Formats: sequence, C-alpha cells, structure tokens
Amino acid sequence: MIKQLVLATGNQGKVKELASMLDAFNIEVLPQSTFDVPEVAETGTTFVENAIIKARHAAKITGLPAVADDSGLEVDALNGAPGVYSARFAGDDASDADNIAKLLQELGDNPSRSARFWCVLVFMKHADDPTPVICQASWEGEISLTPNGHGGFGYDPVFYVPSLDCTAADLSKVQKNAISHRGQALKQLAEKLKVMS
Repeated sequence: MIKQLVLATGNQGKVKELASMLDAFNIEVLPQSTFDVPEVAETGTTFVENAIIKARHAAKITGLPAVADDSGLEVDALNGAPGVYSARFAGDDASDADNIAKLLQELGDNPSRSARFWCVLVFMKHADDPTPVICQASWEGEISLTPNGHGGFGYDPVFYVPSLDCTAADLSKVQKNAISHRGQALKQLAEKLKVMS
C-alpha cells in the first residue's frame, strides 16, 4: 500500500501536477527538497536512463518510493537534438531564452520544422526495484519561426501546435495538462499506481 512517494525534482509545478492527480488515491507526494536530496548527475544517453538514475537516487536517500521525470524536445531536422540535452542545449547554465535562441539559430530557415516533446516517468518502489514502472508519452508539433505566448516554460514559446493554431506557451495550464506529453504520461502513471495502491 503506497501512502507517500517522493518526486525526484525541485520543480514545484511538477510536484503540484502529480499531487493533484494522485490526491484521489490518498497518496501524498513530497518533493525531494523536503529531504535535502542533492541533485544527481544525469549521465544517461536516453530519457529512460536519466529518469531511472533520478528515481533510484531519491529512493535510496529517502527510503520512500520515488517518481522521476525526464523530458525534452526532439527536432527531426536536427537528427533528434536537443533530446536529453534539452535543458542545457546552449550550455550548462543556459536559460530558456538561450536554449530557444540556439534552437532557432540551428534550424535557420529550414522548411522542415516537425518536432515532439517526450516525457518519461519512472516509478520505483525502492532503490533496488528490479522492475521499475515506466510511462512515456509524446506531443507532436512544429518549431515556430519566432517565440510566442507567455505561459509554460522551456521551449513552449516556439512549440507550435497546428491543431490549436498556437504555441504551447499560449495555452492555459489546464489546456496544456490535458494534451501535453507530461499530462499523458501522468495519466498512465496514475492508472498504474491506482492498481498498486
């Protein structure tokens, strides 16, 4: 019976999102900052590897079941870049604006602008869990020529959603959570945890 789990992130937005989805199952979601869990080096070459590294690290230090998320942007014309390097595409201390500027510069006026966001969520019962639960989802879109919108974070201002004729940064949180890569992966995870709890 899962009563508590630790979320391996310092991002309060992600903590709130997961907590609201798991509220119905009486599972308390605690950010790793509650336990002073230090950041761990993301040395994986895939989203799955990095999410497992983060979940295992948080579970080991806290002794609680852990959930970790690794996500990023994959652009076809750039052979899948920035991928696992999405947060540090323009350098280790890059801001969202730096990363967006580098992305638009790399793409230039290339007419091929198809892209997708990926989110991988990993749940581990304990640090040595041999069968972690892995949920993943993607969100298809295109890279716009210029940033637009004031919501969201990361690459949202240049992630254009053709079906809605706007960027991810133009969407409300509720709209975004209903269709985004993270929202879809969270729904899968909530369903799996419901069976386990």
